[in-house]
Amino acid sequence: MHIMALLTAAVSGIAMAVQGSLNTDLGKSIGLLAGTFVVQIVGTVFALLLLILGLGRSQWNMLNTVPWYSFLGGVIGVGIVYGVVYSISKVGAAAATTAIIVGQISMAAIVDCFGLFGLEKIPFNMWKGLGIILMAISGWLLLRK
Repeated sequence: MHIMALLTAAVSGIAMAVQGSLNTDLGKSIGLLAGTFVVQIVGTVFALLLLILGLGRSQWNMLNTVPWYSFLGGVIGVGIVYGVVYSISKVGAAAATTAIIVGQISMAAIVDCFGLFGLEKIPFNMWKGLGIILMAISGWLLLRK
């Protein structure tokens, strides 16, 4: 059901805004890179705990079949946490989160359009382009004082 996926995505977006703000607070206290490191360690320990508890579906035997570029997600994750903390500390949570979302959607549209990383191709159209432009304008408006 698509509504459940969209609700899950919306809740994830809410969590990302809260997480970014919490990570920014941590980064202000111990430094951006140190804060990023601590966030990754805490996340790793939490994911390990969930695996130990048997939550989620794990197919470790398939690990050797995963394309090499799929492992770059961890490296990119460090960059994401660092970038979110940096941007929120400079422009605030609302403007930074809007810019993050515009970036996410722009890249997601490219991924969909070309079917990158083994995903199904979903054509780009003028309505998607207009939506991205309007979101970018909303980010600019949020920066105005």
